[in-house]
Amino acid sequence: MDILVCVKRVPDTAENEIGIKADGTDIERGDLVYSVNEWDNYAVEEAIQIRDKVGGSVTVITVGDEESEEILRREMAMGADNGILLSDEAFEGTDGKGIASILKAAVEKGNYDLILTGAQADDGAGQVGGMLAAMLDRPYASLVNYIELVDDKKIKIGREIEGGNQEMNEIDLPCVLSIQTGINEPRYVGIRGIRKVASLEIPTYASSDLGIATNTVGAGSAKVKRIDYFVPELGEGAEMLEGTLDEKINRLIEMLKAKGGLK
Repeated sequence: MDILVCVKRVPDTAENEIGIKADGTDIERGDLVYSVNEWDNYAVEEAIQIRDKVGGSVTVITVGDEESEEILRREMAMGADNGILLSDEAFEGTDGKGIASILKAAVEKGNYDLILTGAQADDGAGQVGGMLAAMLDRPYASLVNYIELVDDKKIKIGREIEGGNQEMNEIDLPCVLSIQTGINEPRYVGIRGIRKVASLEIPTYASSDLGIATNTVGAGSAKVKRIDYFVPELGEGAEMLEGTLDEKINRLIEMLKAKGGLK
């Protein structure tokens, strides 16, 4: 089974204090540490496990600048077989639909049985996987946290739905799935694995290689534009509890009783 996994380079929230530019146009990016999007990492791990069971290959792909190559190599060190970088100045400022259209053009240059994306990336929209599936006219499921191979034409999937419930479905191949965190435990990537893939060639495709008209992507063609970043004002009445854990618990119980939350 040949699997394509869409990944993205994003600010690492565990390593950064995220600040907003004074003019509200973006976050401060100058000194940020970047890594692969968390949801995408689970998707890559799932693809590797499927390949190890049934054979085939795993290709990781990203839309970004030349610095995005580092996350492709990181996922190849994890176990992916190939990487593809889609990079062009014309892609800058592209919205979710534009990203999906760029990925669609790349998908059509290959022959993939299964396409995986993370459930969402750093903007939280969770839209690229569904848009890509619609453009390719392939079956789609989101928030997938279980995959079982039925045969070479179908897979069984589990989806996380409201209330902590699980929904089970069968879906035809080829298809597109957006993977939820928790479906597996992504493996550790050591320095030896990173060195092993450091010299491997990663092809880069620009708009001309993909047959994409530059006026159909980028900020100029975006239907969704981000107009402001801001930090919400703090509300009144918040109280920070101090002390040991037991002291905080006791204080919280007292407050709930005083307000009628507990009897």
